[in-house]
Amino acid sequence: MPDAILGMNPVLLIVIAIAAILVIALIATYNSLVKARNRVKNQWSQIDVQLTRRAELIPNLIECVKGYAAHEKETLERVMKARSAMMNANTPKQAMEANAQLTSALPGIFALSESYPGLKADSSFLKLQTELSETESKVAYARQFYNDTVMLYKDKIQQFPTNIFAALFGFRDEGYYIADAADRASVKVKF
Repeated sequence: MPDAILGMNPVLLIVIAIAAILVIALIATYNSLVKARNRVKNQWSQIDVQLTRRAELIPNLIECVKGYAAHEKETLERVMKARSAMMNANTPKQAMEANAQLTSALPGIFALSESYPGLKADSSFLKLQTELSETESKVAYARQFYNDTVMLYKDKIQQFPTNIFAALFGFRDEGYYIADAADRASVKVKF
């Protein structure tokens, strides 16, 4: 066999070598794009885990508040409606929108604790408030990590020559997790 290869036309050998290199480069590029896309999906699922955890804490929080503030029905319904939208979201975009609603509704629950000193001192309420606060920190970290992963993916599908392969194989752009207006609003502190 080696004698057969040596007896081949040198131009043909060069063409075969270049074709083999191009095929290997194509396979490596495709695999790196798949890996980057899967990382984005994985990071979104990490956010989803934390958002689900937060949504699961809310019914317990509502039950705790109901005992003290039964007539604050509008606030409680707003939070439960936002939670329901969060649990029923089917896409990252829907989840981001529902999360914005939930984020803007939750402060109403905590504001009730100022009006009801018994609620503010209730150990169950305090525990749930702490768990929600910890979950919010985890969500913030997961969002940051997701956006970093999306940036790397975007770089990969937009840079030459991988952008050609990305377009050829249907790799689509992913959106960043953008803070909603409530998250960007400045915090007002009163003494």
